[in-house]
Amino acid sequence: MSTASTTEHPMVETRHQTQLLTLLRDEGPMSRVELGERLELPRARVGAEVARLAEVGLVETAGPSASRGGRRSTLVRLAGDLRVLSVDVGATSVGVALTDASCEVLVHTVEDCDVRQGPHAVLKRVTALAEKIREDAPGKLIAAGIGLPGPVSFAEGMAVAPPIMPGWDRFSVRDHLGGLLRCPITVDNDVNSMALGERHAGVARSIDDLVFVKIGTGIGCGIVLGGKVYRGVAGTAGDIGHIRLDDYGPTCACGETGCLEAYFGGAALARDGLTLARSGRSTYLADVVAARGAITAQDVGRAAASGDFGAVNLIRDGGRRLGQVVASLVSFVNPGMVVIGGGVAQLGHQLLAEIRSSVYRRSLPLATGNLPIVLSELGDTAGVIGAAWSATDRAFTLSS
Repeated sequence: MSTASTTEHPMVETRHQTQLLTLLRDEGPMSRVELGERLELPRARVGAEVARLAEVGLVETAGPSASRGGRRSTLVRLAGDLRVLSVDVGATSVGVALTDASCEVLVHTVEDCDVRQGPHAVLKRVTALAEKIREDAPGKLIAAGIGLPGPVSFAEGMAVAPPIMPGWDRFSVRDHLGGLLRCPITVDNDVNSMALGERHAGVARSIDDLVFVKIGTGIGCGIVLGGKVYRGVAGTAGDIGHIRLDDYGPTCACGETGCLEAYFGGAALARDGLTLARSGRSTYLADVVAARGAITAQDVGRAAASGDFGAVNLIRDGGRRLGQVVASLVSFVNPGMVVIGGGVAQLGHQLLAEIRSSVYRRSLPLATGNLPIVLSELGDTAGVIGAAWSATDRAFTLSS
């Protein structure tokens, strides 16, 4: 991929270095005095840790700080040439970004890519895109993070029995990518990555307890508690797409029947939109089928936006069912915010109104009294920002 000099991982040697790097990432440049106050460390210790981090190229000086009386001290910041590769694999697309060490996106590209091609083909495409965008923002690659659209064992760095990802089961994504990129790798569920992105850079910035719901080809949920992603024992927490709503409902990609995803994922919307078109209950969608021979969830959204009665009803029904599940989550978790994202979330305020109505009607007033339910503002960058956040956590952790 690249020479060793640009991918060698600088080692973090002490717990205080981890704390210092994390603080600079989260809050930006600080003076040594401020760092000492925040970390409750003596000035000499802070000076020694900063000097060592500067020696290995992780921090640098950044000009004078604001005056606090007396001589102004010099600011310390994360080194400007540090780079994090961040990947968001979806069912039908892949996004690859390069960020700085503060997880600010420098370059981002998204391409159509079918996850069913299998890990070798998809990860080959990822590394080719990574090679390409690294030319636009050269620097020292310190870590990479990747989000996958299925259940992931975070500890092992692999997908486990993912319903829509043939060939990926227990394939070691972390080891495979680590061998290609030669840096620490984190692998997580894509919705967990998106939840982290919202928590650190989106509409839920600084909210410690939140629920992020992704409605795309599938439906998933990321749960952040106390500022950290809650994954559960095996990494499947938040897999709401496969909550069964009806024993006799439509068949889901997981093989069961009546799952939420089978009613309102992107594939379900496209299926029901095609039924509307063929039955003559949507002239808008009938015209789309006549012109193109197929329907997408986005077509249903455009039909609804134009006032098409059948499409509006589809979105209302789906929003009501999703709201039912989110209401249970709200009662159980009591979050400070619910964020709705993913491709189907671009159906917008009609969908949001239906979800809100269902949640406010079904959950306890105490849980919903001050509960914002909002659309994501990050769009397709939520996943790559969150994956970068996980990757920097790993890069800034004391090496074993």
